[in-house]
Amino acid sequence: MISRSNTRDNARGRERAAADTPPAVLSNRGHPATSALRAFFTAVWALKALIRTLLCVLTLWMNSPALAWEATIERDALGVPHIFGETDADMAYGLAWAQSEDGWEILEETLPYYRGNAASFFGRDATVTDYLVQWLGFWEVIDRDYGTLLEPETREYLDAFAAGFNDFAAQHPERVSLDVLPVTSKDVIAAHMFRHLLFYGFEKPLTELQAETRQREISPAPQLPNTAITLGSNATAIAPARSRDRSTLLMINSHQPLTGPVSWYEAHLQSGEGLNVMGGLFIGAPALGVGFNEHHGWGATVNQPDLVDVYVLEMDPEDDNRYRVDDEWLELEAFDIPIKVLLWGWLPWTIQEKGYRSIHGPVMKTDHGTYALRYAGMDEIRQVEQWLAMSAARSFAEWREAMALQHIASFNFVYANADGDIHFVHNAMMPRRAAGWQWDQYLPGNRRDLIWDDYLTPDELPMVTNPPSGYVHSANQSPFHVSSEGSNPVKSDYPVESGWPTRMTNRAVRGLELLNANTAISFDDFSAIKHDNAYSPRYRGYTYLSSVAELEPNGPEEAQALSLIRDWDLHTDTANRNAALGVCILLEEWQAERTEKALPDARVTLHTCMESVRDVAGRLDPEWGTVQQHGRGQRSWPAAGGPDTLRAMYAERLEDEDDFLTVVAGDGLYYLIEWNAEGEQTIRGTHQYGSHMTDESSPHYLDQAESFSREVMRAPGFYTENRSTTSRRYTVTSAD
Repeated sequence: MISRSNTRDNARGRERAAADTPPAVLSNRGHPATSALRAFFTAVWALKALIRTLLCVLTLWMNSPALAWEATIERDALGVPHIFGETDADMAYGLAWAQSEDGWEILEETLPYYRGNAASFFGRDATVTDYLVQWLGFWEVIDRDYGTLLEPETREYLDAFAAGFNDFAAQHPERVSLDVLPVTSKDVIAAHMFRHLLFYGFEKPLTELQAETRQREISPAPQLPNTAITLGSNATAIAPARSRDRSTLLMINSHQPLTGPVSWYEAHLQSGEGLNVMGGLFIGAPALGVGFNEHHGWGATVNQPDLVDVYVLEMDPEDDNRYRVDDEWLELEAFDIPIKVLLWGWLPWTIQEKGYRSIHGPVMKTDHGTYALRYAGMDEIRQVEQWLAMSAARSFAEWREAMALQHIASFNFVYANADGDIHFVHNAMMPRRAAGWQWDQYLPGNRRDLIWDDYLTPDELPMVTNPPSGYVHSANQSPFHVSSEGSNPVKSDYPVESGWPTRMTNRAVRGLELLNANTAISFDDFSAIKHDNAYSPRYRGYTYLSSVAELEPNGPEEAQALSLIRDWDLHTDTANRNAALGVCILLEEWQAERTEKALPDARVTLHTCMESVRDVAGRLDPEWGTVQQHGRGQRSWPAAGGPDTLRAMYAERLEDEDDFLTVVAGDGLYYLIEWNAEGEQTIRGTHQYGSHMTDESSPHYLDQAESFSREVMRAPGFYTENRSTTSRRYTVTSAD
């Protein structure tokens, strides 16, 4: 990816450092102060830090639960935690402890965002998320429903999980920098509620409403909804009928940022109650998002069907807090949103904002109208129960029972098991909407019959089980094109009001090409498909690339560039000298499509990419592996792949002086799994960096990065006999 971004992985760390700097130090930045004044402020700041540490320990002690939990953590040679507890709650305690060891700083810096008080730690830039959390009423819903909707065993599990974080912090106060303790079980619920909205694109209608003018019409009559924009992830399953040795194959390959709160963390979870599962989750999450056990596994890909509806309210001309629904005037619920903002060093300031709700949902007042939003999963706090149930499932039937809970608002899932079953579902909490309305536009808010309160059942969602083709492939495309012809869900069987995605990614087109071409797929073939780094000539962006290639050159430099583009084989292997220009051009099209903007002029794009490639590499034909590098800190390695290839790599120029791009998102933790005809399981996987997420001095901060860049996978140690040498084994116990 040719980009001029200056984003740094440690940007948040710099913000925190500024916030934690004594005021006297800050005053030295252009505002001289006397040495006595500096000494005074430094002493005050040191005292404040000491008091904060003591208060943290005291707070944790006062809030410690009466229950005691114990877990054993075994670290393999790569530092990956294999966690065992006699009960699921014991295991949860150990999981939180391991996450704290490997990424406490990530948890600490994200908790304020989930609580809606991030601006008090990080300043004005965080006020938007604080407003959002309070405007949507997350914490009112959690406080109202936590004790009644969640099962008692779930609450115990979450209590143990929160206790693991708190006990770690009490024993390692040197790792604690922010006043965020104690971590609570409700924090975990809030994190799920917050993150999930962003995965299915909730921010898009909010951005539209903040424009200077109304961005969409009010729906008059039936019409097909708009195409949703999705981002990354791959998941593929191959049935015995399609494989060379009658094996079942599964690819788990969700794409995420490589650092930060939604980067993959790997763990193996076991308990005496039968849980035995391994896979990926986020720091602060109590259950796997993708994973496997000895019998089955599942992968997830982002989907973004139409899950948010915007209603235009008919307001009373005499009272801007009254709105009409049918023949009745109703009063908006008004409430205060206090946002405490850190302005300078330690100095806080509280801003008072106003929030509103209607019977539709949260309300936004703008210069061009008053709007209410209704969205999938509104007031849903039980996501964690479904994730836990998916991990605990021991059969296809139990896994589908977990899916039927319908607490997770989105995500495609691809499933496979040792019995040869494969399955795809375009999972969504899909509103059951009134027929005949154009739900991709705004809806009239004065009709009660348009305020939905039910979802399609799991059986009403696009899905396919054991298709005749013998494979399913999910890469953020239309749910009606996940296999070969005759093996897909049939679009006409599903309501058009649901706004099912219709776009096709290169990863979808290319993957389907490769799978269709091979009727006897071996494990090695499957690995080659996963690591394929090419663009398909049938991919949408190829048309735009061709329009650039067909330009007549104006001068020798353009002639050289156009020759490189025309001769490109569409691959992104590290030795490829044509890829830098080609990828840049495809990226221009990809960005325009994602943002629903017009394609840039072909010659403008040619010049933009020529300048960008020269700026980074000093020439128009650098080897791709010298342009795109994988790593962090001062170490990096050449990396094949590119944006929207099956070997997904999204890179940025992190510093102006860098003469290469650093991969920042895409492939991260991924697995290839095989169950042979006898049911024996083979697992291979890799992680983008290593098990320690934040400490550069840890041997596990970067110990998998070179293998990852070279596409070399390992046995992840799910089975003891395949586990690398144990580096450490220890027991963690909560206090009674």
